[in-house]
Amino acid sequence: MDFVVIGGDAAGMSAASRAKRNMADMNVTVLERNHDVSFSACGMPYNIAVPEKPIEDLVVRQAEVFRSKQGINLLTGHEVTKIDLAEKTVCGTTDQGTAFTFPYDKLLIATGGTPVMPDFTGTDLPGVFSLKILDNGRKMKAWLNERPVKKVVIIGTGYIGLEMCESLRERGIEVDLVKPGKALVSWTAPELSEAVQQEVESRGARIHLCNGVQKIESNGAGLSVVCQENSLDADMVLVAIGIRPNSDFAAAAGLELSVKNAISVDRHLCTSDPNIYSAGDCADAYHLVTGEKTWIPLALVANRGGWTAADNVCGIPKEMDGVAGTAVFKIFDLEMARTGLTMAEAKAAGFDPVDVVIKSRSRAHAHPGSVPIHVYMIGDKKSGRLLGAQMLGKEGAAHRINAAAVALHTQMTVETFSQTDLSYAPPFGPVWDPLLTAANQLLKKM
Repeated sequence: MDFVVIGGDAAGMSAASRAKRNMADMNVTVLERNHDVSFSACGMPYNIAVPEKPIEDLVVRQAEVFRSKQGINLLTGHEVTKIDLAEKTVCGTTDQGTAFTFPYDKLLIATGGTPVMPDFTGTDLPGVFSLKILDNGRKMKAWLNERPVKKVVIIGTGYIGLEMCESLRERGIEVDLVKPGKALVSWTAPELSEAVQQEVESRGARIHLCNGVQKIESNGAGLSVVCQENSLDADMVLVAIGIRPNSDFAAAAGLELSVKNAISVDRHLCTSDPNIYSAGDCADAYHLVTGEKTWIPLALVANRGGWTAADNVCGIPKEMDGVAGTAVFKIFDLEMARTGLTMAEAKAAGFDPVDVVIKSRSRAHAHPGSVPIHVYMIGDKKSGRLLGAQMLGKEGAAHRINAAAVALHTQMTVETFSQTDLSYAPPFGPVWDPLLTAANQLLKKM
């Protein structure tokens, strides 16, 4: 069998490796347009914070290891531009300009996502960066290391924007964060968003909300980000307003697209063509809470999808249950975690949502080192189901959120979750864990 994989990062290399483990005699070819494979994109902000740390430290496994130890025909610098469903071939060109064609029996599209670039002018100027693939990080780090960068403007306040804010402040660089919306973190409760804003401002970063960017221009000495309310000078600009799925050539081939133009797949990760699968940031998934299609580009989703697709390609029937959107990020001393639906998403999905915000402690009240921890929890008044949870604190949020994620996987009610037997010891939490306190308070409102 000829199994061709387009894309050599999380989903693609997970699928290629698992397929070779399942069927050692399978011909597995991976076509990757860049020259980096199997790297930790999530680690780039932390690597960039340390000038002397090589960006190559983020490579999990070198390309040659896949070739020599696993027998995978891994071809970097190969960009696929066309899929012929009738002929069952993929075509493209190498970075040397050579055309290629590969036949396939089964195909996996794992092309990931591309940073969204706004439609105002100046995003192509030297010193304007996005951050997604390793080469983005390599070029950004070189810019920072080789120039006297003193001021950076970050457009966007999502995970990457906030993590890079910390990274740049660690290097002593002034940071301005710009966003058109009213809240720094728009998907959470105001109390949690305000706590994040206080933390960011306490570290010397400047926040400009309700201030849309109109253009970026060169001002001779560097760059100027022209906003609705003001202009911000910078030696470097980071655009971090999100990503979009790389699905254009899949659509051109006639494959069905779905939420936010992600490639539509079933629970076996199969597309609208029975011989083609898709996984990772380019593909959609089923949401565990709503049961509906969603698009949540996260690392574990990509790796799980790669394994599931490979098993099905090898004739081992597997389904991917779905995703809850469980995520966590660090912003200076704060941990912020989430799982499940936001209030807006719950309303849009047809639930009758009720929410509550509680403030508890990370440890027993008399134990040294105890710090505040916020919990935002959402439940459905009709069914009693737990719909989502978010947490914020200087400790105890990042791993506690996993309990709520498991509850969503098993479709627990808020009442059932409130009765779960969570651990207790004074160094790790109060007798009533913050999640249990939130669940009990939410029950009263429901």
